[in-house]
Order: sequence, then structure tokens, then C-alpha cells
Amino acid sequence: MLYLIPTPIGNLKDITFRAVDTIGEVDYLLVEDTRTTGKLLKHLGLSVRMVPFHAHNEHQMLDKVIADLQSGLKIGLLSDAGSPGLSDPGFLLIRACRQLGLDATALPGPSAAVTAAVASGIPCDKFFFEGFLPHKKGRKSRLEYLSKLPETFLLFESPYRLVKCLGELITHCGPDRKIAVCRELTKMYEEVKYGTAEEIKQYYDSSSRPRGEIVIVVDGNRK
Repeated sequence: MLYLIPTPIGNLKDITFRAVDTIGEVDYLLVEDTRTTGKLLKHLGLSVRMVPFHAHNEHQMLDKVIADLQSGLKIGLLSDAGSPGLSDPGFLLIRACRQLGLDATALPGPSAAVTAAVASGIPCDKFFFEGFLPHKKGRKSRLEYLSKLPETFLLFESPYRLVKCLGELITHCGPDRKIAVCRELTKMYEEVKYGTAEEIKQYYDSSSRPRGEIVIVVDGNRK
């Protein structure tokens, strides 16, 4: 059995009882970064073998993990934060399990995208999750596509590229499009800045560079 285990996106208290029980029961954990997961295990008072499983080695690791699952081992898959496989490593393994008829179960839990959508103040009865935009090739065409959507859309962005991205949103969506920049969600310095694209860009233009993971929630084209 493969267990897909969501981990807190910031506040370590947000892990579920079921996730804690499952982590303690598996034979080993596939983790994105042993240092990050090690801190979580220490907080939980658990000692479980960790095996690195990330974007740079998941292709090479796939056959070994599948063989372990076929032998009857119970394996947990964790990303650094949130649900594995969602803009994080894991999809290849999950797909292989489905194709081979191996059991895989996803535990519910923390999600930066859903948390930001709910906290944003922007309609989220329907939304489109884009995740990370391409850094170069295809970025402009994706923004052009997203700008025309009638539904709210969500972006993940780095603090290093936030101001640039806000400028691009102004170009493609217009300066008056409502957006919310959600940063450091569930942490001590959580920040949700709501306003027009122009207002939010002016705020971050005059601020020191923000830190932490960022979700940008953009209102749909409602014309």
C-alpha cells in the first residue's frame, strides 16, 4: 500500500491524527527533503526511515519503490508541504501504482491552494489551479490564456519573482483586476494582501522583498 500523506504548509499543528498514525505505521517514508521531514518527525516524536524522493531522482527510484510495494511493504509519500503530487514530486509513482493495480490511498489534509482561495476574499466557488507558470518559454501565452478565464485562477510564485509577476498580471489582466497575494499561510507572519493588481504591485514595490511561499489568487474575467 502506498499512502499519500499531506504535511503542514506552515503550522506543524495542522497535521491530522490519521496522518500521524499512518507515518508511524509505514515501513519507510519517501520524502522530498530529509531535513524538512526530519523536523516534522522530531516534532511528532516519531522515528521512521526516510528515503529521498524528489524531482531529480524519482525516475531512477520508481522501479525500486514499485518492487517494494509489490513485496508487501507499506510506504508513505510526503512532500515538504501540502499534498504530494500537486506541484510536487509523486505523480509518476501514483500513476504507476494505478496502472499496475497497486493500492494507493490519499489522505486529506493541508493545501496551500485551497487555503489561499478561501482566505482571499475572491470568489472561489469555481477556480482554476495553474500552479507555477513557466519561467520563460510559454509564460506569455499562459498568462494570455488565464486572463480570459471567467473563473478565479491561482498561481504559485517565488518571492524573487513576485513583483515581476504582478507587473505581468497588470499587463494581461488590467490594473483594476482584483487579486490577493497570500504569503506565509498558517505561519506567525501570515499575510493576505487584497486589492487591485495595481494597488498590490505598488505595495510590494515599496516593501522589502517578501519571504516564504506565495499563492496569488486572481479574480476571473467577468466582463
